[in-house]
Amino acid sequence: MAIRTGRLRFGPHNGRMLLRTGRTGVGSTVGHDLTIEVTDWSLELDVPDTGPADATATARVELGSLAVREGTGGARPLSDKERGEIENKARRTLDVGRHPTATFESTRIVTGEDHATISGMLTLHGVAAPIDVEVREVTATRYRAATAVTQSSYGIKPYSALLGALKVRDDVAVELEVDLEG
Repeated sequence: MAIRTGRLRFGPHNGRMLLRTGRTGVGSTVGHDLTIEVTDWSLELDVPDTGPADATATARVELGSLAVREGTGGARPLSDKERGEIENKARRTLDVGRHPTATFESTRIVTGEDHATISGMLTLHGVAAPIDVEVREVTATRYRAATAVTQSSYGIKPYSALLGALKVRDDVAVELEVDLEG
């Protein structure tokens, strides 16, 4: 995977970060699988002349900027009111008042012919834990990164309702797509 050298900066102006939640439990048919966009985030990739193996990546995610974009499944379509309620519940679940930001700092980048793995520490909800992010080239100027964040690994109790019959899955898929030319 070829990545140009220099300091590359990404955010909502040239990329998109999505969180995808799933549901579980006996009452899962009434809930929705959600696509949530992070509207305030930044990623900096510093690739020295020695190449991607010596690169560093740092990211910052403002957790108060979550916006529900889509809800699939469920007993009925999501209303605008329900979207707002879900966003508020997500902020409470993440305790955004005390932990408004999640950060990532790479510790190692391994590149392959058509992909890269960025390993590092994600700090979320006041807890730092290791995580791997898989990166693939979509086109010569577009890259897609993906990982799964296990909420309980960061001391977060996944949201539940209906006396626990409807639960958000512990793993949340995180997808990031950036455009080098954007």
